Amino acid sequence: MRYFNWLWRLCLFFLLIGFTVRNDQPVTLQYFLGFQWESSLIIVLLAFFAAGAAVGVLAMLNIVLKQRRLISRLEREVRVKTTLSRVEDAHPLPIQPS
Repeated sequence: MRYFNWLWRLCLFFLLIGFTVRNDQPVTLQYFLGFQWESSLIIVLLAFFAAGAAVGVLAMLNIVLKQRRLISRLEREVRVKTTLSRVEDAHPLPIQPS
């Protein structure tokens, strides 16, 4: 399985290198107020891919932080309950005569 994974990575790498070599034409992006950016097509694609990935990570960050807080709160509750059960086992209540 490890060799298949490396083979897959190698094939993907060569596919992306071929894509990069074939798409090196200059591209001009027009912005508002007459601003423009001229660069290679692959650089523009890479920049927008990275921006999209960053937006996706930022969108998930809130959910991940909430889950981590919940997990730490639940772990704390388990520790407290475990400690209390040990204390109750060590010091059982005396049986009251009826």
